[in-house]
Amino acid sequence: MRFAVAPGAGPGHGDLEPMLQALESSAFDGIWLSDVPLAPLLDPIVGLSFAAGRTRRLKLGANLVPLGRNPFTLAKELAQIDRLSGGRLLLAFVPGLGHAGERQALGVAGAQRGEILEEVLGLVRRWWAGETVTHRSDGWSFDGLPSAARPVQDPLEVWLGGHGPKALERAGRVSDGWLGATVTPKEAAVARRSIERSAASAGREIDPEHFGMSVGYARATPEPALLASVRARRSDVDPLELVPVGADSLRAMILGYMAAGLSKFVLRPVRLEEPWEEELGWLADAVIDLQT
Repeated sequence: MRFAVAPGAGPGHGDLEPMLQALESSAFDGIWLSDVPLAPLLDPIVGLSFAAGRTRRLKLGANLVPLGRNPFTLAKELAQIDRLSGGRLLLAFVPGLGHAGERQALGVAGAQRGEILEEVLGLVRRWWAGETVTHRSDGWSFDGLPSAARPVQDPLEVWLGGHGPKALERAGRVSDGWLGATVTPKEAAVARRSIERSAASAGREIDPEHFGMSVGYARATPEPALLASVRARRSDVDPLELVPVGADSLRAMILGYMAAGLSKFVLRPVRLEEPWEEELGWLADAVIDLQT
């Protein structure tokens, strides 16, 4: 059981330092940054590069959108972050949120996001393994391109997200783990079984400790606008089933995910009103005794 903490609104450079200092001296396992290309949020590669030099023990995690990034330079950048941090990098590749204009901004308008994600994942793994890569597709052409950097971790694992049928099938077939979001504990149990079936069909197995969930939580009832944004992503579920309110509700949800077989959690305050030291103290009182 491990808990990482994510900033709710994506801190800029000036806000990341106090969060890192508070987390480094806490019992939490790591920090997690999310890639939302069209939002004015800190890019995870930039943020984790900064964090690598400001911390010594924290795991450095990111939900990263590989679409629109050159696979060779992406492989090099992530391998170098893993080296700078002494092997503390954690990765989940995600296809993005599908916001209006997102595909155009990433240069993948009309393309199949899942197919591109798989293509990039296959390429970066080859360079991380030290291979010289020849590859041609509609998106990229590499002719005998050698690896420019190898990570400390061998292999450097990549988890996937998503909860649709195709995403779950892909997670079982090619990923090293699954980090879900905006699904209930019951849905998470179904998702895990689906991923395990897909993995078995592909002749492989996902480590049973490699299933996790990103959870946005609130200490008080969230504003209507925030609940509306959750409803826009999951119109079929009451937003308060996905955003626990208060310590008791958060703990109960975590226990529900644990019963579903999940053991890695990224906890994100939907609204931060207190300094990070105080927020982490509240959060630790709610769940840190569950960490093993």
